[in-house]
Amino acid sequence: MQRLLIILGVLLLLVGLLWTWLGKLPFGRLPGDISVQRDNFHLYIPITSMLIVSAVISLLLWFWRR
Repeated sequence: MQRLLIILGVLLLLVGLLWTWLGKLPFGRLPGDISVQRDNFHLYIPITSMLIVSAVISLLLWFWRR
């Protein structure tokens, strides 16, 4: 448990340091992400982005358990 918390802390630190560059990635604007804008309403469903993030996390966890 301690090891997991340390790894999560380091990952959060890295994401915080790289935030300006990570904001330039096309996540959230991929084909398959649904965005509906009306007068006073905005609906955003990042289907493709969620699938990519899920696949990356699954691969990382699979490699970590091996």
